[in-house]
Amino acid sequence: MSTPGAALGSTLGAGPGAPASDGTDSGRVRVLLNLAHAIDHMFLLIFATAVGSISTEFGFARWEDLMPYGVGAFVLFGLGSLPSGRLGDLWGRRSMMLLFFFGIGGAAILAALTQSAWQLAAALTLLGAFASIYHPVGIPMLLQSTRNPGAVIGVNGLSGNLGIAVAALSTGFMVQWFGWRAAFAVPGLLAIGSGVLFARWCPRESEAPSRRSTKAAVSLPPQLLARVLVVMTAAAVTGSLLFNFTTNGNAQLLSERFRGIVEDPALLGMMLAAVYAVASLAQVVVGRLIDRVALKPLYLGIALAQIPLLGLAAQAQGWWLLALLLAVMVVIFGAIPFTDAMIVRYVDDRIRSRVAGARLTVSIGISSLAVWLLGPVVKASSFGTLMWIMAAIAACTVAVVMWLPGEPRAEVAPQA
Repeated sequence: MSTPGAALGSTLGAGPGAPASDGTDSGRVRVLLNLAHAIDHMFLLIFATAVGSISTEFGFARWEDLMPYGVGAFVLFGLGSLPSGRLGDLWGRRSMMLLFFFGIGGAAILAALTQSAWQLAAALTLLGAFASIYHPVGIPMLLQSTRNPGAVIGVNGLSGNLGIAVAALSTGFMVQWFGWRAAFAVPGLLAIGSGVLFARWCPRESEAPSRRSTKAAVSLPPQLLARVLVVMTAAAVTGSLLFNFTTNGNAQLLSERFRGIVEDPALLGMMLAAVYAVASLAQVVVGRLIDRVALKPLYLGIALAQIPLLGLAAQAQGWWLLALLLAVMVVIFGAIPFTDAMIVRYVDDRIRSRVAGARLTVSIGISSLAVWLLGPVVKASSFGTLMWIMAAIAACTVAVVMWLPGEPRAEVAPQA
């Protein structure tokens, strides 16, 4: 009997005679899965980057007053991860990725057509629902047959963060040259085109992931596994809070702290894109280290470094701020690979999408508060206060990771 995923695969590009596989056997499919990560993060940050121009057109006196209208995207980004992960395991990861490409592209085009703040809020919420598919589905699909998961996670993380850099760069130029609507519409068309290529190049899956027997690299007793999952989820919450506060607020932070030094939106966008692009390399380095050294002390070192750097950045202005912001983003981006590495290391492939979906629902659902609070906190106090709050959140990450059980590093097969 054919599964729904196989049926959709046959409809959208893999004909009845297409070879069956796990969906990641070609380099171009892996490239598209990494590109999807870039698209995912890019689309979620277009609004935050263009909020100044959008608020002016919609009649808001301050950008901070419009910012809460974007919270629905991040709420659905988190809450949608649970059903997305379940469908990825039970229905098929290929079919879900097709839904991701076409859905997020269509939602972005819809956002470009909105005429009021509430219409935009609805379109962004829909965009967040489709964006929720990637992390619990695309990353397990990319990792399901790899022998060096840390390195693969690192490259995938680099791709996602380059999407953040592209959001800062392209949105700045689009807003200046064509208006904020083009900043949504053009990437939306890119996503749909990528979906067409994915349908053409990714063969149908031979079976749903839930029917596979691939085991985790490290087998833990139930109590320790439960402890790891609690640590992983709690650390993901604090890490996502830092990620959302910075990536959604950095554009306005630079605009404020460079007033009188650099005020051209396109140039500020280039500066922020450069920060993200350089900081993204940290994930490649950390990913390779995860394959070679113990996970717990590596994670602790990166989390500890976040605290003083955020404290220093709270006071900095101008070019000193830019240097410290780069350091801050290096350690925030560098912490991202650990939760995916823990899932690959401790969870069987047949349930990875569901476990990732549950973790993301909790972590992103809670951290979406950062998007809602960002504008009001900055308006009521300052970016300096916000950064001290982030330093306290980083201290919570350290406390959580201390609870991670220690165990011998599993042997990792060398890269082919």
